[in-house]
Amino acid sequence: MTNPTSIEPFRLAPFRMEPRFVARVWGYGDLRPWFDKIAEGEPIGEVWLTGDDSLIATGPHAGKTLAALFAEAHEALLGRAAPAESPLLIKVLFAEQKLSVQVHPDDRMAQKYGLARGKSECWYALAARPGAEVAVGLKSGATLDQVKEEIRAGTLENSLNLLPVKKGDLIYVDAGTVHAIWPGSILLETQQNADVTYRMYDYGRPRELHIDKSLEATKLATRAGKVSPAPLEDRTLLIDSEYFRMEKVPVIGSRISESLRGSQGKQGLAWLFAASGAGRLVGPGFEPVEMPARGIVAVPATAPEFVLEDLGELELIRITPNWPDTAD
Repeated sequence: MTNPTSIEPFRLAPFRMEPRFVARVWGYGDLRPWFDKIAEGEPIGEVWLTGDDSLIATGPHAGKTLAALFAEAHEALLGRAAPAESPLLIKVLFAEQKLSVQVHPDDRMAQKYGLARGKSECWYALAARPGAEVAVGLKSGATLDQVKEEIRAGTLENSLNLLPVKKGDLIYVDAGTVHAIWPGSILLETQQNADVTYRMYDYGRPRELHIDKSLEATKLATRAGKVSPAPLEDRTLLIDSEYFRMEKVPVIGSRISESLRGSQGKQGLAWLFAASGAGRLVGPGFEPVEMPARGIVAVPATAPEFVLEDLGELELIRITPNWPDTAD
């Protein structure tokens, strides 16, 4: 009889995801040149790269949703002692108008209301026009009573802390931070895999507000703000939070897979995103995986060895999940 512990683990080769275009009232009608997509009805505000319903584009699992693959093979994707579902949601945000002023709950509050997790996130600015700003947190001295009154009066912006945004900035927005994205920047958002938002104020748009829950979720002081890049030996660390790690990794000609796997050499899932330029992953046992500009490729924990080739001006962002057993 075969010893179950001797069975070779299920292996997964790298694969690319299909972008999923999500309509938002504040979005763009035309995403070119970022994506070859023109809205057919409502404007497009979000491009989901790793959502549960996003489709796998390449390899033997092409056409399957990411959630379905996680249900079948989460250990092959993330490694042992890992969560049984995708821990991160990665998007590109296109704001032509102001988003609502909003706040996300932390894990404790989310679970109080029957949700799996809260939502901490970060934004990496892929581009920004002169004068671009985002609102992150409340001004010093603001109180919840003041916020509540300003919501009623339509003057909540007076209490928001504004940050200028330029290309390459990384902004952390932990759960409980009141925030808003304003027009002028295109943002790569990495977040906990939770689509929960409490709107405080929405500029008169006919959408539901969640004032009571937004006030309950609000923390007057948070860790949110710009994060300074940290140069490392062979890459730049953009952020290393309790839920995710992001790095900008130079690819000069090519890079071997050993330097692109889970955080700091740990076995785990890595997402490789082409902020600009293009690349290709090649290796034994799988068809080459093309990575066009704004394409994202999964490198599972059990992926075979490969080489990432720079096909021209590749700007690579590497994103890996953290969770309590493995967070740095």
